[in-house]
Amino acid sequence: MNVGVFIPIGNNGWLLSENAPQYKPSFALNRDVTLKAESYGFDFALSMIKLRGFGGKTEFWDHNLESFTLMAGLAAVTTKIKLYATAPTLCLPPAFVARMASTIDSISNGRFGINLITGWQRPEYSQMGLWPGDEYFARRYEYLSEYATVLRELWETGASDLKGEFFQMDDCRLSPRPQADMKIICAGQSGAGMAFTATYADYNFCFGKGVNTPTAFAPTVARLEEAKAKTGREVSSYVLFMVICDETDEAAHAKWEHYKVGADMDAIAWLGVQGAADTKSGGDTNVRQMTDPTSPVNINMGTLVGSPATVARLLDEVMTVPGVGGVLLVFDDFLEGLDVFGRQVQPLMRTRRHVAAASAPLAEVA
Repeated sequence: MNVGVFIPIGNNGWLLSENAPQYKPSFALNRDVTLKAESYGFDFALSMIKLRGFGGKTEFWDHNLESFTLMAGLAAVTTKIKLYATAPTLCLPPAFVARMASTIDSISNGRFGINLITGWQRPEYSQMGLWPGDEYFARRYEYLSEYATVLRELWETGASDLKGEFFQMDDCRLSPRPQADMKIICAGQSGAGMAFTATYADYNFCFGKGVNTPTAFAPTVARLEEAKAKTGREVSSYVLFMVICDETDEAAHAKWEHYKVGADMDAIAWLGVQGAADTKSGGDTNVRQMTDPTSPVNINMGTLVGSPATVARLLDEVMTVPGVGGVLLVFDDFLEGLDVFGRQVQPLMRTRRHVAAASAPLAEVA
């Protein structure tokens, strides 16, 4: 199992709760999280991009860093862990993203890749006059396909002359090109998103589902496997989970219930309104899962709750699903959660025992 950390680039991480840890994002926090993850043998760190938050009493995601500049800074202070920034493709031209990626590739010595997003929350872009209209919801993966084509051409050949519907390149040049094979992530769960990933991306990130149901996401991975069969490309699925761990199962579940009791209903309501604005896509998008009323306190991501032994067992079960390459983890408390994972959970995992052994003795991050 490959394991990554979804670093807290936005305030309060991924819990829309007054009872969860409350904090603002900073370079120092994300540096310490990433260095700690690297010391425990994590394979990659990913940062999202969010340009407008959900408000509410917790001001959820109203405070955010910028992904590329953050990852450039982290590239300079890390040595092994792979780093991924997220490109808001409605804001940044592909040729400019290709050049930024090549620069961070140089800083990191080949440890950089990109997560491409289409954009689903209209106010993020309309506030800057960049929203192309609601018809974009239906055509966003057509747009992203041209975007990815420009990226690939520039990285692989140093030039792009694409004449598309959305992008008109005129002998566009890039040098220096990346020294490493630049990997692309997508997190699409719709049919169009799966088709895009199978054609252009290297990894697909999907939501885990439910509490302590570690293989409930399997139908999503199966749909990607079907899409891959049509393109013949190798693409791995990575599954997003929140880990809430304590000394006992009972203590961990009590912590989870405490977070749910403190749910920020105003921020959750904003999430629901914005998710409903897309009337063009079907019911299989990741936004539909995020806005499901079942567990909005952590955006309905899969949640693993329990003692270190329970969490280790559940994570091992994830890898029984064909097509899965690993997991992307978030924690209720990132620094404490990483220590618990690295010292107590990972050594118990059949799928990570070799990494736990290789990372001991573990480096301490102040």
